[in-house]
Amino acid sequence: MYSKKVTVTNKSGLHARPASEFAKKSTGFKSQINIEFKGKIINAKSIIGLLSAGIAAGSDIVITAAGEDEQHAVEALVELIKTNFGE
Repeated sequence: MYSKKVTVTNKSGLHARPASEFAKKSTGFKSQINIEFKGKIINAKSIIGLLSAGIAAGSDIVITAAGEDEQHAVEALVELIKTNFGE
């Protein structure tokens, strides 16, 4: 299992387009990927889960992956967030 904490910095948080991009990127990995936010565990491959979590700009989240490509998955998703989803 590999995890990393990151702050969501894009202005819209993890809503609509960013959530869709995050879920799409997550599904490209074989590992099980979750986000921990406010004590809840959200499946990173579920756009509905991401949208319902209400992850706003400035929120700290922990991305955790377990599986054969866990480290690569977490690092790629952290990078996606750090680049503000290309906004």
